[in-house]
Amino acid sequence: MILIGENINIMSKTLGPAIRERDAKAIQEVAKKEAEAGMDYIDLNIGPARKEGEKTMEWIVKTVHEVVDLPLSLDTTNHLAIEAGLQAHKKGGKPIVNSVSLQKERIENTLPLVPKYGAIMIGLLWGREGMPRDTDERAANCAELVMIAQDAGVPLEDIWIDPIVTPVSVDINQVVSCLEFMSVLEEVAPGCRSVVGLSNVSNGTPRELRPYLNRTYLAMLMKYGLHAAIVDAFDEELVMLARGKMPEILDLVHRVMDGEEPDLSKLSEKEVQYVKTTKVLMGKVLYSHSWLEV
Repeated sequence: MILIGENINIMSKTLGPAIRERDAKAIQEVAKKEAEAGMDYIDLNIGPARKEGEKTMEWIVKTVHEVVDLPLSLDTTNHLAIEAGLQAHKKGGKPIVNSVSLQKERIENTLPLVPKYGAIMIGLLWGREGMPRDTDERAANCAELVMIAQDAGVPLEDIWIDPIVTPVSVDINQVVSCLEFMSVLEEVAPGCRSVVGLSNVSNGTPRELRPYLNRTYLAMLMKYGLHAAIVDAFDEELVMLARGKMPEILDLVHRVMDGEEPDLSKLSEKEVQYVKTTKVLMGKVLYSHSWLEV
């Protein structure tokens, strides 16, 4: 699986100021640590970047590429900043444009940059009217977006579909719908790949509980051949899961998804945590901050 480190983000309490103040050393230290943690790409999230977005993206791309050779994911809604980043991107292979959706501005201004610079496109399944309500709307948005991207000259293998991961604490139906869509993606858009912003599933939950949700949801998505994920580069157990180094846990999670009810008394503490979290993310158990204790 392709792993994209999410840790350079303008929303970070430490790196946000570093981005705004052009503190190259702080950014470079995190980039080097992400590379050492085994990331395949580094995501550079500069937010909407309405003011000086082009200068910010150009600076951060060059700053990161001074110390690592990994390809980068350019994460902003500002298409001018995306293009500035693409022009500055000189190392590591194809950059990622994060993201293109069916919204008019994204189609007209951001999509043309993908074939122009030979980039990979994250196809976010946000519709013209907003968040897809269910699996069917995700499928419809996907089919339309892929058709438009192909017409623009983007090869299928460079279209990475993002079904939009949402917080389990907000709407379990969306969490389940994302999984359902992943199970049919190959039928809806054969030849395309998949990607998720994994940590979104745990947004709004206590910090100490977030890794359980992130890791388990990754394992669940892997049942459907997930190609790539934007993740916390420093969650070592999550990286091990993604790299196939915990096959017994993957097998256990997938068996629970298929309806098996394992005897918790015969499982290790870690296995019990994964089983309980899988049931929460399937909507079989109501989410609460104490789900692991029940």
